[in-house]
Amino acid sequence: MSYLKALADRPSPEREMIPRALLWAMLALALSALAITTFSVLTKRPHTGTPLAGTVVAERDVILEGKSAQAVTVYSADGKLLADMPHGGFITVIQNAMQRARTVARVTGNPPIRIVQYDNGRLVAEDPASGASIELYAFGGDNKAAVERLLDQQ
Repeated sequence: MSYLKALADRPSPEREMIPRALLWAMLALALSALAITTFSVLTKRPHTGTPLAGTVVAERDVILEGKSAQAVTVYSADGKLLADMPHGGFITVIQNAMQRARTVARVTGNPPIRIVQYDNGRLVAEDPASGASIELYAFGGDNKAAVERLLDQQ
């Protein structure tokens, strides 16, 4: 019995895996972020880091149909085949993100998404059915170029 008491009184190695000071620092960081956000909301500070409004230069409605983990087929809104990509790369990523947004919004079917290019350089994929929007220009030049090719395709 005294052996069990000795085991119970011994400090557990799991307790020391995360130092107490680190836990307090993480709590302080979380509370600081909450305080800064609360201050910003209560004082109605203007939003920073949001994309500037621009004039639409080009837009196109497309239907993205995922075939597998990597394959995607792109159709125009009227059903004309634009691209059949066995390795769609970034286009597959967009299709997966839009499909997820539609699942969350409980959208049925596969309505078209709108790819919009603005005069200030923004390139956006918008899904009117779910309300989702992806700022595509933020993913690098190669990925942006892949989507711009869809805009230019006839």
